[in-house]
Amino acid sequence: MAAESGRIDPMHQFQVQNLWNGFEIGGQQIAFTNSALFMVLTAVALWLFMLGGMKREIVPGRWQAAVEGFTGFIASMVDANIGPKGKTFVPYVFSLFMFILIANLLGMMPFGVIGVHPFTVTSHITVTGVLAIISFGIVLLVGFFKHGFHFFSLFVPSGTPVPMIPILFPIELFSFMIRPFSLALRLFVAMTAGHILMKVLAGFVINGLNAEALWVAPLVALPSFILMIGITLLELLVCAIQAYVFALLTSLYLNDAINLH
Repeated sequence: MAAESGRIDPMHQFQVQNLWNGFEIGGQQIAFTNSALFMVLTAVALWLFMLGGMKREIVPGRWQAAVEGFTGFIASMVDANIGPKGKTFVPYVFSLFMFILIANLLGMMPFGVIGVHPFTVTSHITVTGVLAIISFGIVLLVGFFKHGFHFFSLFVPSGTPVPMIPILFPIELFSFMIRPFSLALRLFVAMTAGHILMKVLAGFVINGLNAEALWVAPLVALPSFILMIGITLLELLVCAIQAYVFALLTSLYLNDAINLH
């Protein structure tokens, strides 16, 4: 937590810092940053979670039950939104959901007690943007591969009068093309706003406890601490909700590409 003269900067937590200078490619420095570190930790945590839960025991333990519960949840969601044809995309939607969920939760971990500041990779538009572009790219590839140029019929609602097509087509096309931006912004804004609020409340607590006036602690620090606990619990819920929303919208977009709905 950055602090100067008792002032706490809530934006310091989003700063990308070099941990290793790395190497050069074509005159460009390729560094290993705290953002890259937490993405690697997220991938490793996901791999360990799946590795420990794929024992295929007849009577599953808690770990295997947790993995089967998550996979079953995503499989049911994809089947409800896409139908039987969506089974092919369950691994991708599941990986997307779990990566975002674990990345969100890692950013909430109290690593600060051991001197390590957690970094929430989903609080950066570059990360959420790449995830959204990958999902949108898959949607386009699936749509054109399965339907060819008939995919453009998605932008002309069934039963549209011919004179209305020149008006509705660009509107539907624009709403379709804006999807990756809204997908990326939704996750980015939700995680960034929550973490800023928690850091601001933490600043009130710390500055209130360090204040010379004795009345500041019970009137400022204590209410801020209680509110921060509530906001933290709410942010944990937001971590799961945002991962679910991202996966849900991805499956809905895939449904459009597969079934032209």
